[in-house]
Amino acid sequence: MFFSPLISKSDSVSAIMLKVLLALLPGIVLYVWYFGPAILVSITLASLTALGTEALMLKLRDRPIMPFLKDNSALLTAWLLALSIPPLAPWWMVVVGTAFAIAIAKHLYGGLGNNMFNPAMVGYAVLIISFPAQMTHWIAPHGMVISELTFPQQLDFIFHDVLPNSDTLDALTMATPLDTLKTHLHLDQPMRQILDMPIYGRFAGHGSEMVALGFLLGGLYLLASRIISWHIPAAFLGTLFVLAGIFHLADPAHYAGPLFHWFAGASMLGAFFILTDPVSSPTTNKGRLIYAAGAGLLTYLIRVFGGFPDGVAFATLLMNICVPLIVLYTQPKVFGKKGSQP
Repeated sequence: MFFSPLISKSDSVSAIMLKVLLALLPGIVLYVWYFGPAILVSITLASLTALGTEALMLKLRDRPIMPFLKDNSALLTAWLLALSIPPLAPWWMVVVGTAFAIAIAKHLYGGLGNNMFNPAMVGYAVLIISFPAQMTHWIAPHGMVISELTFPQQLDFIFHDVLPNSDTLDALTMATPLDTLKTHLHLDQPMRQILDMPIYGRFAGHGSEMVALGFLLGGLYLLASRIISWHIPAAFLGTLFVLAGIFHLADPAHYAGPLFHWFAGASMLGAFFILTDPVSSPTTNKGRLIYAAGAGLLTYLIRVFGGFPDGVAFATLLMNICVPLIVLYTQPKVFGKKGSQP
């Protein structure tokens, strides 16, 4: 609907958040196709926890509950966190991470619109630092292991920590492509030999590269719908591409190429869904470019030289700290205001 003469009616917060949730669906569908339905359990648990924690915090803060529950922001935090952790994570980990994200990272700062940090990434950081062992149990894509868990067996493990008698967790799960790459590089194996392993596909990890493609398609939908601008995805992926390209050209035996870093880990999820959080990212276009370029730089440095296999979450949080300073120095001059005298 348009109003005279050329003013368009902007989407509500709930409508925007709903479109972002819909944009996640292609990646989720491909996730289920290649890795099984366990991720749907994590998403459901995270969603219920997020809504419950949101209602509780609103009640404690004496705020109206239903308007905020209906804005879909808590659901988006839940989905992003669930997609960032292993789908076989115990149920209590999903609950703890999601509750921390909503109660501490969101409501402690005053609720939606006031949080300094991306809540989902705060929840992820708490989980990977507190429970590093459980955060390494990633489901192998179909066909990568001899024995695969059925959906009832996945439920038994998530809720009761029970595995079939004949199997061990190490036989049913595997490290991520980024973690596998880092481990074998430390063993002085050449890049070409590592990438010939069955875990790797055309660009990155078998199956996971298709999930990343699903998030890319969802991100393009957000761009076409003008839910997000091009500045953050372009700056993040561009910086990641350039850095990976420089190191790969300098030493292709020890550094993966740009497409590997684009389609491995949470690059696409971060570029279109995490870094573009309108609350914790800059409001100016120049600021968005600086913010996302810094996140791309940090992501690459953490992946290649840091102690964690992926760096999107920590890069996001570190750049969230810089947002007020970035905005301060990238604010356009007020119309009509004279420039400072030399």
